[in-house]
Amino acid sequence: MSKLLIVKTSSMGDVIHALPVLADVAGSNPSWQVDWMVEESFAGIPQMHPRVCNVIPVAVRRWRKAWWKGSVQAEWRAFKHRLASSHYDLVLDLQGLLKSAWLASKANGPVAGYDSHSIREPIASYFYDRRFAVSRTSHAVTRNRQLAAEALGYTIPSSLDYGLAPSPVAFSWLPHKPYAVLLHATSRADKQWSVAAWQSLAVRLHELGLACVLPWGSQAEQQAAATLARGMPNAVVAPQMSLADAAGVLAGARLTVGVDTGLSHLAAAVACPTIALFCASEPGLTGVMADSLCWNLGHNGMPPSVDDVWRHVMQVLAP
Repeated sequence: MSKLLIVKTSSMGDVIHALPVLADVAGSNPSWQVDWMVEESFAGIPQMHPRVCNVIPVAVRRWRKAWWKGSVQAEWRAFKHRLASSHYDLVLDLQGLLKSAWLASKANGPVAGYDSHSIREPIASYFYDRRFAVSRTSHAVTRNRQLAAEALGYTIPSSLDYGLAPSPVAFSWLPHKPYAVLLHATSRADKQWSVAAWQSLAVRLHELGLACVLPWGSQAEQQAAATLARGMPNAVVAPQMSLADAAGVLAGARLTVGVDTGLSHLAAAVACPTIALFCASEPGLTGVMADSLCWNLGHNGMPPSVDDVWRHVMQVLAP
């Protein structure tokens, strides 16, 4: 059996963008055993995929804040020992950064990645034993799939399969009626949609019989969700959830509307109809992508209007 190590460490959306590679690889040769190296906070994503045998967490984001501490040095030694204990027929760096290339070089096996003209940080390509040209103008999902296909010698299939099929969950706090998930939180304030727009959308959804669920990931986001919910009929502020629980909530939703954030990509990956809102970034290379219903609305400095969003909502909800 051949062994493949995928290196795609962060962030959430980027890790999700790499998931279709697993179905592609399995379709080309089911005998591949695939491990995945990922930042510890996103380990739940590859853990949900049935084709991933072992998830190897790293904690570079945490380690670099206290590199000199003995506990961190011990974690680093344990990480290197784990990598050295397995031989890989190929180590595939889908991240294309100096950080990821350096981590990939610690694995026991030949490393493949983008060539210096295709990669975000050209110096990273010098860590690779095999380099491949992949268009930088393609969507991130396509780039991941193309690099894997070039490195392993197969043709990319026409279908797009993230390989995630979580069962809808039945938490006691979820509405007892059909619901929409509103992903209001993102890492940058300028990527957020306005409070008035969210509340106007929620009123329209309520009039069609849908409750709204508001997830969050930090205390500030929880407070923002509570503020939004006060202006929304039948809105529920979700408790803190694991990625697996969030996937189940998204899988059971009638639709998801979300800003440029990782959970919007997760919604599309679990085949929930998804409307992604771009207010301060461009969707061309990193917007949501799926074979199921999904749309990218808005542009940098041009957030979509409620009416724009509603037209796409109706494409999902109209009989």
